[in-house]
Amino acid sequence: MRTAAFIGLGSNLEEPLSQLRRAAMALGAIPDSCLQAVSPAYRSDPVGGPPGQPDFVNAVALLDTGLEAHALLDALQDIEHAQQRVRDVRWGPRTLDLDLLVFGEQMIADARLNVPHPRMHQRAFVLYPLADIAPGLCIPGHGLVRDLLRTCPYAGLDRLEAGIISEQQGTRVGQVEAWVQGFLDRREVSAAVAVRHS
Repeated sequence: MRTAAFIGLGSNLEEPLSQLRRAAMALGAIPDSCLQAVSPAYRSDPVGGPPGQPDFVNAVALLDTGLEAHALLDALQDIEHAQQRVRDVRWGPRTLDLDLLVFGEQMIADARLNVPHPRMHQRAFVLYPLADIAPGLCIPGHGLVRDLLRTCPYAGLDRLEAGIISEQQGTRVGQVEAWVQGFLDRREVSAAVAVRHS
């Protein structure tokens, strides 16, 4: 089964924009997965963590994946490790943070993984780049991205001119929206067929 997985990318150490570009390339190399889109990058104020840390650069990527959620999480953590992510201070500075934001329509809560990602529906640095590639996405348990923006101020964000990958810059929104809707429609048809044959 294929799943639309939205990944949050963040960095505030060692040339953050370059870190996100490397991470996007690595996402595209995950087995049984295809990188469909990457949002523009945003500079954002740090949220939580120790005072005085540098601003973050954030983006959101969309993967079409055949992996299960925990296998994808393993792959994301491998990418973080390859880019020298160190987990020593909660919400502290980091070379790379890859968060599994949305995994299809699944809601997961266990010791390793919470999906949809906690508080993503309240975080401007998640919602605005997500809206650049999938404004009509429904976040399970929270609603449409475009509706959530109404209660999430843009304050503290700065959209960067430099892109993560050369072909993006917001030009693929219509294609991504159509892909996500087509993906969900195919799942509904498959489920209906399975019911008829059960």
